[in-house]
Amino acid sequence: MLYFTPESPSSIIALLVCGLLVCVFEFVNGFHDTANAVATVIYTRSLRAGPAVVLSSVMNFLGVLTGGLSVAYAMVEMLPPDVLSPPDGTPAVPMLFSLFGTALVWNLLTWRAGIPNSSSHCVIGAIVGVAIGDSLVHGRSLSNGVDWHQITKVLEALAISPVLGLVGAALFYLAMRRVVKDPALYQPPQGDAPPRGWVRWLLVGSCSGVSFSHGNNDGQKSIGLIMLTVVGLMPALYALNPHEAHRLPLPIEQVTQIETLLEQYDHDGLRTEALASASRLKTGRNIPASVRNSVAQRADVFEVLAGLKYVEHLSSTPAADRIQAKNLRKHVQPVVEFAPWWVRLLSALCLSLGTMIGYKRIVRTLGEKIGRTHLTPAQGASAELVGAGLILTAGYTGLPVSTTHIITAGIAGSMVGAGSGVQGGMVRRIALAWIATLPVTILMAAGLFYMLSP
Repeated sequence: MLYFTPESPSSIIALLVCGLLVCVFEFVNGFHDTANAVATVIYTRSLRAGPAVVLSSVMNFLGVLTGGLSVAYAMVEMLPPDVLSPPDGTPAVPMLFSLFGTALVWNLLTWRAGIPNSSSHCVIGAIVGVAIGDSLVHGRSLSNGVDWHQITKVLEALAISPVLGLVGAALFYLAMRRVVKDPALYQPPQGDAPPRGWVRWLLVGSCSGVSFSHGNNDGQKSIGLIMLTVVGLMPALYALNPHEAHRLPLPIEQVTQIETLLEQYDHDGLRTEALASASRLKTGRNIPASVRNSVAQRADVFEVLAGLKYVEHLSSTPAADRIQAKNLRKHVQPVVEFAPWWVRLLSALCLSLGTMIGYKRIVRTLGEKIGRTHLTPAQGASAELVGAGLILTAGYTGLPVSTTHIITAGIAGSMVGAGSGVQGGMVRRIALAWIATLPVTILMAAGLFYMLSP
């Protein structure tokens, strides 16, 4: 069991270590997941490995910088409010160690085995584990202590997206085969000669698209994790959005609406904390600044957001009240859901630098070991063009998806579309890693959080 006094040297050191861990994780994410983007362009000899990873690195960098924050906070909101910002301001060191340690260890193990496993699954499994561990620490039931609606929404996106990748790539390949008759598209690589003309640049373009979309989606995930650490390190500066902090305290009329909704639909007492938090955020309350610091306000805002989300998704809530809860939540969200420019830059740098190494094991798996025949340009382009579209769409709609799962499923789909079949042994290994990732990371993170929590 750990306890760190806020602003003590031990807490600062622990949080700096957590900051290093999240950067290392994003670095590992770069060389683990980006192999999915460069696999086809390297394997088909369209680009040599050096230029390919540099191109992928640049596109990852741009993807992170131009992405939004909806994916980042879709993941962060799976954590309970008291873990996101502890009421007494104590840094959430157990949460950060549990998250980063679990995800990093599993990522490295699967990379070492050459299995294209998902960094997104690692992080999401670890987040669910922390939420479960927090319920155990506070003696809450798992039904009340974990936001299963948000978790289910994220897991549905993770489950459906590979199916879309597989089916979409198979159909795209069949359409390409019917429309484009150039035989260069359908021949596996021969020696070191690159594909001719437009075929080569089609693959370079599809590689760029996957890299950009990967940075756009996965970069947001690291931004959310970095922000958890940043708030722990510098709560006075970053607990609240400096450009939106003027929204607090909330107007009396707005708090009255929030309290009415929470009281009306909180028959089982699940949102008593949210009611107390809403009252503390009300305009005109004479509370000393030393007590109502930014960390405490952040905790209250997250409690209110959790309460409003509960009302919004409750099946018995009428449509008018559901819309009101959603609008109130959107008004309050910007106070705590933000990222400074330098956090985006740090995420982009870690992801793009990680792209430069470690790709060879997974490139060979994707190029040679999924299908019964070697990957052709048409198959690689089909998987990557469909995958890039799916990942980019998810990035801008706030759904965290797995680049690894979508591209791997897309390659398998293109093999099926071509009638070349898949290698059962390797597909079973990949499927086993996919299936095992969530339960393993959930158990690891829940156990770590429970042991390390004060």
